[in-house]
Amino acid sequence: METAISLSSALFEKVEQTARYMGIPRGKLLAIALEDYINRYNGEMITKKINEVCEKVNQSEFSRDMDIGLESLRNFTKNDTW
Repeated sequence: METAISLSSALFEKVEQTARYMGIPRGKLLAIALEDYINRYNGEMITKKINEVCEKVNQSEFSRDMDIGLESLRNFTKNDTW
C-alpha cells in the first residue's frame, strides 16, 4: 500500500542519507522505521498497563508468598559460585 507523508527538509535528507547507506529504497526505510516505532510503542503501552494493574494490587497480600519464593531461591542457589 502506498501513502504520502510530509517531512521537513532536514528529516528528508536524513532519510535519503540513511537509505543510501543501507542500500534500500526510502519507502523501505520508512516502513522499517515506522514498524520499529510502533512495536516499541506497543511494548511501552503493555508495560504501562501492567504497572497500572500492579499499583492496584495490594502487595502486602503477597508478601508471605514473595518471602517463601525468595527463601527457596536462596536455598536453590546457595552453592552457586557466580
